[in-house]
Amino acid sequence: MEGKARPEATADQALYEMDRLIALAQFGQQDIAGRLGLNVTDLTCLGFVIEASLAGESLGASDLAARARLSTGAVTGVLNRLEKARFIRRESDLTDRRRVWVVMDESAQLRILEVYGPFYERLRLLFADFTRDEVAVLADWFSKARTAMQESLDDLREAARVEGSSPAQD
Repeated sequence: MEGKARPEATADQALYEMDRLIALAQFGQQDIAGRLGLNVTDLTCLGFVIEASLAGESLGASDLAARARLSTGAVTGVLNRLEKARFIRRESDLTDRRRVWVVMDESAQLRILEVYGPFYERLRLLFADFTRDEVAVLADWFSKARTAMQESLDDLREAARVEGSSPAQD
C-alpha cells in the first residue's frame, strides 16, 4: 500500500495537535474511570496491571508504586479499591513474606473491554489509512516521546526534591 498524500505540518503544529489530544485524553480517562467506578489514579494503576499481565510479567505492589510514581502507602489504597471493585487480587510471595503480587482478576477483562473496546476500534480504523512503514514511524515516535516525557517528569521531581517541595500527586 502506498502512503496517502498528507498536508504538510511543522513540528510545532504536530505538538499542538498532540497537546489537544492529551487534554482530550485526560477528560476521557475521567469519563472512563467513572464508568468503571474508579478514579483516574486507580484506572492508571489498573492499566499498569493489565500491561504487565499481557506481557506475562509479575507485578509487585512496590513495582506498581514505582511505575505510577506513587508512594507505597498510596498504592495500598489504590489496591484496596481495585480489589474491592474486583479488578485485581493480591497474592503473597511464597518466598518473601513482605512482597505482594498484583494479579488482574479474570472477570475484570470483560468489564474493561466493554468500555475500551469501541474506543480502540475507532483508533484501529485510523491505522488503515496508513502504510505499515507510516505506522512504524508513529510507534517509534510515541515510544521516544514517552521516554522524553519520563525524563522530563524525572527532572521535575528532582527539582522539587532539591527545592524541598513535592510535586502534586493524585
